[in-house]
Amino acid sequence: MKIVIDAMGGDNAPQATVEGAVQAINEYGIDIILTGDKEQIEKELESKAYDKNKLEIIHTTQIIENEDKPVMAVRRKKDSSMVVALNLVKEKKADAIVSAGSTGALLAGGTLIVGRIKGIDRPCLCPGLPNIKGGITLLADGGANADCKPKNLTQFAFMSDIYLRKVLGLENPRIGLANIGTEEGKGNELVKEAFYDIKDLDLNFVGNVEARDVINSVCDALICDGFTGNTLLKSCEGVAMSLMKLMKEKFMASFKGKMGALMLKDSLKEIKSMMDYTEYGGAPLLGVKGGVIKAHGSSNAFAIKNAINQAIKFANGNVVNDIEQVLKELEEKEKIKNNKKQNK
Repeated sequence: MKIVIDAMGGDNAPQATVEGAVQAINEYGIDIILTGDKEQIEKELESKAYDKNKLEIIHTTQIIENEDKPVMAVRRKKDSSMVVALNLVKEKKADAIVSAGSTGALLAGGTLIVGRIKGIDRPCLCPGLPNIKGGITLLADGGANADCKPKNLTQFAFMSDIYLRKVLGLENPRIGLANIGTEEGKGNELVKEAFYDIKDLDLNFVGNVEARDVINSVCDALICDGFTGNTLLKSCEGVAMSLMKLMKEKFMASFKGKMGALMLKDSLKEIKSMMDYTEYGGAPLLGVKGGVIKAHGSSNAFAIKNAINQAIKFANGNVVNDIEQVLKELEEKEKIKNNKKQNK
């Protein structure tokens, strides 16, 4: 098992990426490749204890910035830490990549360099939204595809099911479709058609799900176009951050509030932990021919380590092979269906 880390990607790079990689080596015993400025990486490694035989550094001279235009950056910055790492996955020299760098560039690079799985129309980015049960609800898509066709949502559904089973260990994941009501027949033309296509799949489909119910863990994956998914994700992040800020202000505003906060300290810490993105690592890009894990731009070492763990489970779970197998089965079913129509 070999995971490549874009060591220069993210707000806290290379400190967080290097520390996360070292933690992963020590905890999981895997081989790691770090791409980036060798001098900076070696400086971060100086005080670290780890098996040096399990770490390789590939020096790169460029960094893709968040301000760069994604497709142009991927094509022009050939010696960037991200592009070099993506090419290692493409060439099967690494099983998966973890990057906290530019989301747009990683999505573009995942599609253009690693490449789409044959039969997948559009890969989807699947961030995890924390819920009140202490787990996450996968958003598929979380922002990669603003405009979608019913076919895309159908593919998002079965790819999410595979990921939830093979990587997150859920036996019978519940798949829901984002909608403005729970009744069958609700919504725009996109979700109306996608509803019946997803229903025909061999999945635990729980039907339409309203946005207000997602945080209550009514489904394990919420299927939607990227515009809807990203809006929902950022709305929830904004509410959570504002709520925590408001609670802190109110608790600190009086002696009575401070005493109450002291008494609730353990409970508040538990709630904060449940809503902490670092616990879940990163978001997979499903539908490409390799493991591509997008870590949060503000990831600390703990989050990077957890993203690496995701990448390990992704590779060990043969997620790409399973997606290819489902595509073959669906293609065969479509052929049988068409033959029956012709024989009538």
